[in-house]
Amino acid sequence: MTTLDSSSAAESSMDESSNLQQPPSATNDGRGYAGGVSDEEQNSKESEVVWSNFTDSFREVQSVLDRNRALIQQVNENHRSKIHENMVKNVALIQEINNNVSKIVSLYSDLSTNFSSAFHQRISETDADNLKES
Repeated sequence: MTTLDSSSAAESSMDESSNLQQPPSATNDGRGYAGGVSDEEQNSKESEVVWSNFTDSFREVQSVLDRNRALIQQVNENHRSKIHENMVKNVALIQEINNNVSKIVSLYSDLSTNFSSAFHQRISETDADNLKES
């Protein structure tokens, strides 16, 4: 399989997005507290879980995008060959690309829902804490 001659900015940005790092606020410094878990530690652990879920989802999206890139390259090669059997193979390849696009849309929809839920949960917890203090 040959590679496409044009390298787009989108491809380079996709490569960069696969190197997601955890924000410093979500890292656990390893210091334990005797007698229980503080609110700050609990929030940190919850942040780690949320961040881990986002990272896993983005990695899955990137994997599907990478697969589509390879499929598109194969479709282009088959098309350029003008061989009947290769053109027939393109039907199945294009169907897989289409299914992958639907999967990506679903993954991003789930990411949006999860982000919104985590954000609203954090706001609710902050509001509840503020009410306790007053």
